[in-house]
Amino acid sequence: MNLPDTIYTASTWIVPILIAITFHEAAHAFAAWRLGDDTAHRLGRVTFNPLKHVDPFGTILLPALLFLTKAPFLFGWAKPVPVAFQRLGKPRRDMALVAIAGPLTNVVLAVVSAALIRLAGLLPEDMALWFVQTLYQSILLNLILAIFNMFPIPPLDGSRVVMSLLPKALAWQYAKLERFGFLILLGIIFLLPMLGRMMGTDLNLFRWAVAAPLQWLMPILRAIAGAPL
Repeated sequence: MNLPDTIYTASTWIVPILIAITFHEAAHAFAAWRLGDDTAHRLGRVTFNPLKHVDPFGTILLPALLFLTKAPFLFGWAKPVPVAFQRLGKPRRDMALVAIAGPLTNVVLAVVSAALIRLAGLLPEDMALWFVQTLYQSILLNLILAIFNMFPIPPLDGSRVVMSLLPKALAWQYAKLERFGFLILLGIIFLLPMLGRMMGTDLNLFRWAVAAPLQWLMPILRAIAGAPL
């Protein structure tokens, strides 16, 4: 891929990535603020300014490195939104609501992206191609981000939902996994597939867990877009 093609392809990813992570984190911050904890609000995180949510390594350097090295997938993270759960009105219930706000926002962004594809016919052909490709990346990225974040692995959003449902004693023990959460994720995303290839079998649990929901959701998005995706 030459430089102009690289820049063109990168541009179709940069805009969706920035919007997806910004809205995801802002949704967490807004939900926490409205439910009683103003920690994130006081830190300026209830905003659509991406600079407030970007993690220099996790949002910029690592995804860029994976993109430039033509990795089969992109991986990264944003700056976590701080939430003092004990300050929420009903901590156990509200913890789940704050957690769900992020993935739910990504689903909404995917739906909006699909709907906007219908406007491509109003644009010049070259611009329309970029517009559709960018929106397609937005649909995929937002759906994958929503699905991935609902995995029940601390500190992902799905783990907060699980903790809100478990009895307090079990929730406390489950929360202790958070110190190992990043290592568990690295093992699932990187190490298990490598081990599977060495053993001649498919151990890509990440792909299995994401692919099934995607297969169910994409026909709905195709119908909204009114075009093949």
